[in-house]
Amino acid sequence: MWAMSETSPSDSAETPGNPDFDAMARDIAEVPAVEVIVTVAVNLMSAAAVKLGLTEEGDKFKDLDEARKLIHALAGLLDGSTTEISSFHAAPLRDGLKSLQLAFREASLVPDEPGQGPGEKYTGPVYGG
Repeated sequence: MWAMSETSPSDSAETPGNPDFDAMARDIAEVPAVEVIVTVAVNLMSAAAVKLGLTEEGDKFKDLDEARKLIHALAGLLDGSTTEISSFHAAPLRDGLKSLQLAFREASLVPDEPGQGPGEKYTGPVYGG
């Protein structure tokens, strides 16, 4: 993921437009995998909520095509990491995913068939309530 180069300390100093990738790699190495997975999931959820128009700005950033992609990616991440993160972390993320899937279905002018909505490839059909 991170390309490590052999540089002298003066070469690796962060300057505007030249981030210190060695320091970034060291920082990320200290973060537990579960925390990275949860952080990515929360970021996907937040971005999907914005694209669904669920924020204070409402429809200003609404884009259902983008929301579909984000929800699908979130579902794939949660499906793929099920055995890697505890139910303590997974349960609220799955609840959030289902809420986004329902919001997407409600926002769609032409709803997808059950099982064809964003992420339903991983979660199965999502029904109201």
